[in-house]
Amino acid sequence: MNMGGRTPAAATTTIRCKYCSACLTVCPGERAVQCTQCCGVTRIRRSLSSRIPLPPAMTRPAAPMGAFPCSRGKKRAVLIGISYASVRRGCGQLRGPINDVKCMRQLLCQRFAFPSDSIIMLTDEQKDPLRLPTKDNIRMAMRWLVQGCSSGDSLVFHFSGRGSQVADEDCDELDGYDEAICPLDSFDKGPILDDEINETIVRPLVYGAKLHAVVDACHSATVLDLPFLCNMSRTGNWQWEDHRPPSGVCKGTSGGQAVLISGYSDGKTKFSVTPEACATVGAMTHSFLKAVECEQQGVTYGRLLTSMKAFMTNAGGCNQLQGPICAGVPARKVANFSGVQEPNLSCSEMFDVYRKPFAL
Repeated sequence: MNMGGRTPAAATTTIRCKYCSACLTVCPGERAVQCTQCCGVTRIRRSLSSRIPLPPAMTRPAAPMGAFPCSRGKKRAVLIGISYASVRRGCGQLRGPINDVKCMRQLLCQRFAFPSDSIIMLTDEQKDPLRLPTKDNIRMAMRWLVQGCSSGDSLVFHFSGRGSQVADEDCDELDGYDEAICPLDSFDKGPILDDEINETIVRPLVYGAKLHAVVDACHSATVLDLPFLCNMSRTGNWQWEDHRPPSGVCKGTSGGQAVLISGYSDGKTKFSVTPEACATVGAMTHSFLKAVECEQQGVTYGRLLTSMKAFMTNAGGCNQLQGPICAGVPARKVANFSGVQEPNLSCSEMFDVYRKPFAL
């Protein structure tokens, strides 16, 4: 089932997978491609990308009229959950992402008064093709989220699904790798790199506008490319690490604030895509939802992360926690499909995490 459609052959070229040497088709304008054999992501050299002919009038798609809500409330959200159930290749179906976004939507509406018509949900159970989490649809939704943002706007971006890494060629990553999220058609069109995510939903934020992103995916620790990462010890001590790119390129906002709550993994933790039908929520999203539900209004970012760590530690990766209530049904088990060990906090600016209250 081709969810995004392949570009006509005349406008494509082929390269070899960096990891398994399989032959990969490269679509015009893309910077990376995901292998159907090993799931590895290979970066496309700029010199090669520039030689691939673009089809006539090919540009990044603009949102079709009526595709997304016309409401421009001060609170808006884009929630993306991908189980990859229709993708026959790769590592199999994930249990949890679709329920993750349903629970997140309920939290935003009930706890933080987000209007339901100002929330876009992209999941692979949707019947509307414009609500499927394809690369083009995710790009359109991200641009819808920040379009015309102004002081007082509170924006939320949530992604639950697969993540990946790809070798950095722009010299803007301290560890030498770009992070990426994998859309439903990632094997056809490639992942969405952190460079693009930063450019799309971080850079446009004007003074007084704030964005909170919650990402439940492997390799998601710095997937918004924000310049500062908060390092919190197990005893609660904290300090900001400077992750501004060595290249000197700006990764901040246009005066607003962007916050990413993601997950850290050292790559050594064994995690599985749990096949049980009752493994219904992701561990990273679950810890965020439970921490917000259990803490009082005005909880600080430091306290929120401490609570998230406690929930993740108590879960122990064995899927025994009672999950949040979603649509009136308790999620009985938790699936750590992203292999996250503890939550991460990164931001476009530094602040005292035990003084600044968390608010959406």
